Amino acid sequence: MPYFIETPEGIVLNVKAQPRSSKAGIDGLLGDAVKVRIRCAPVDGKANKELVETLADAFNLPKSRVIFKSGETSKTKRILLQGLSAAEVKGVVE
Repeated sequence: MPYFIETPEGIVLNVKAQPRSSKAGIDGLLGDAVKVRIRCAPVDGKANKELVETLADAFNLPKSRVIFKSGETSKTKRILLQGLSAAEVKGVVE
């Protein structure tokens, strides 16, 4: 199974969040998901907020175009990156 799906809205990315990391950023592929390190602990939505900021920075998107599709309370999440192409995602992740 691929780590993303192309939709008319953009790319839906499978993300495996790793909270409490020493630094934030994309850390390659982990099975069928992109591993994203975040510094915050998963408390009061802070980790999700940092995850959105990290993905927005990595893909050069406004935070408003990084949208949760599912998994807000799970380590494995599906996130829509509005307006991105498969080539743009592969350029950052691979």
